[in-house]
Amino acid sequence: MLSSSWLKAALVVDPVMISTSGDVLVGPSVLAGFLEELLPMTDIVTPNIKEASVLLGGVPLKSVSDMRTAAKLIHDLGPRNVLVKGGDLPNSLDAIDVFFDGEEFYELCSPRVNTRNSHGTGCTLASCIAAELAKGSSMLSAVKTAKHFIEAALDYSRDMTIGNGAQGPFDHFLALNINQSSCRLNRFNPNDLLLYAVTDSAMNRKWGRSIAEAVKAAVEGGATIVQLREKDAETRDFLEAAKVCLEICHSYGVPLLINDRIDVALACDADGVHVGQSDMPARLARTLLGPEKIIGVSCKTPEQAHQAWIDGADYIGCGGVYPTNTKANNRTIGLEGLKEVCLASTLPVVAIGGIGLSNAREVMKLGAPNLNGVAVVSALFDRECILTETRNLHALVS
Repeated sequence: MLSSSWLKAALVVDPVMISTSGDVLVGPSVLAGFLEELLPMTDIVTPNIKEASVLLGGVPLKSVSDMRTAAKLIHDLGPRNVLVKGGDLPNSLDAIDVFFDGEEFYELCSPRVNTRNSHGTGCTLASCIAAELAKGSSMLSAVKTAKHFIEAALDYSRDMTIGNGAQGPFDHFLALNINQSSCRLNRFNPNDLLLYAVTDSAMNRKWGRSIAEAVKAAVEGGATIVQLREKDAETRDFLEAAKVCLEICHSYGVPLLINDRIDVALACDADGVHVGQSDMPARLARTLLGPEKIIGVSCKTPEQAHQAWIDGADYIGCGGVYPTNTKANNRTIGLEGLKEVCLASTLPVVAIGGIGLSNAREVMKLGAPNLNGVAVVSALFDRECILTETRNLHALVS
């Protein structure tokens, strides 16, 4: 039997009104019915800029500012949410979509994929949004997941020869056709943030452990995601260790992220990266890594959390919650600051900073929306037995 979440009703409408040559495909009476009867029933409508123009009586849309105005005007016609797709926006190097929920605008950016195999992208996007809503995702999360899928599919099939016409369809079955070990296709699960282990090179030296030994003990003990933060390691040594750690993590079904070093993440094909406010911007990291990789961003404020969403991050690390010795001059925000960020964030949140056995339960009991777990450094890796400490912490936060 299907779970109740699959029975959730949602009306997702992609108004296919324009042919590939730019001709309007619907008559005045059909358009009037669409505007007066269907739109007020709609959870989200997803017009491209040409279709949005038709809905608004022919108003030209030539900029992102025009798209924002169009999204607001279309929202006034009755739908609960509007996504104006900017794939055909002139003179833009990015594919910029504007999402409006009636209160806030979100500009969702991704690199433009130049390919002839784009037929059916709008219908597929709408279908993907509906599928994500049926699984219980929020509207923003559903739109983001759908956009990531479309980008991945377009990029995968960009050079294929499909069909004989001027425009070919992109490959919906890319996940079945490519090597699964090299493509996650947006498999990020917020539950993976439950016990987030962050390594430390100084602690490894102190206890005479290799990076791989420390990571193996952590995942055996129940760490649900691992970040390699090895600030003092030489690049060649770090890369070789990362490759070994990736094999270890994947043997346990645990994602491996690289702190800051986009080059190392690319070279070892890690599952993603985590960047701070002074590191490479998340938007640029997303451009380099593609839509299938995990990207996390350190945030202390609601404004930073909002920007992380806009830039295409998958989650945020919020802290320091408590004082810690692992980061010099790191401003603490306390439980109240953590809660404020969680309330403002549309992304999953993992708390970090001075968290261990003595206070992890207190953090998890905060009851803040989107708080999915705790990230720990010293509480695991500055201990004699990483395996035991990880098991104890996992039992505490589960």
